[in-house]
Amino acid sequence: MTAATDKRLWTNEYFKTAITIILIIAIVFGFWFSSQWILNTQYPALAVASGSMCQVDHMRCDGWSHPFARTLHVGDLIIVRGIEPEDIKAEPYPYGDIIVFHRPGMGSQGDLIVHRAIDKTINNEMYFTTKGDGNTNPDSWKVPESSIVGKVIFRIPWIGHVALFMRESHGILIMIVLIAILVIVEFIFPAFSSEKTKEIATKEDMEKPYEAKAL
Repeated sequence: MTAATDKRLWTNEYFKTAITIILIIAIVFGFWFSSQWILNTQYPALAVASGSMCQVDHMRCDGWSHPFARTLHVGDLIIVRGIEPEDIKAEPYPYGDIIVFHRPGMGSQGDLIVHRAIDKTINNEMYFTTKGDGNTNPDSWKVPESSIVGKVIFRIPWIGHVALFMRESHGILIMIVLIAILVIVEFIFPAFSSEKTKEIATKEDMEKPYEAKAL
């Protein structure tokens, strides 16, 4: 490939757009995998989908009207860090650690649940009693240490709503439509306009009177 070809390639708008998209995808995946390594967990960031941890009296835990009230709310983005089971503080609210774990009895394929560890017992393996801060009673199960993903170290209000929206079928459909519109605006319209401009220019050149030059 010659230098002139390289120059034409890098000035091509389609090529630059494709490179930009590839870089964005690489950065997103790079950030995700590096977060897994740094935080020592397969799930470094999760969206809260349930109001079981919410402690707002007489109000729906939607995460919009009272985003900073105790403790976790629907639509929160939580940051999770892997932790050794023996380092988990299991005490009643508000002192126990909030942990993320797979639903007991379903292995690593079980739903992810985020509740507070309020007690622990040891029977060949360490087991934790958990409870949602907004629930009246503790959970009916005992969480084995092998089911624990990590503990919550930080939360960001509202941002998790994006991930929850994407989980819905209509959310995926809307995103597909938006991507299609972006492709049309970015690629098809400019190409069509360019072809139209060329046609007009060619037509104008053909309509110019022929000028004879004296020898």
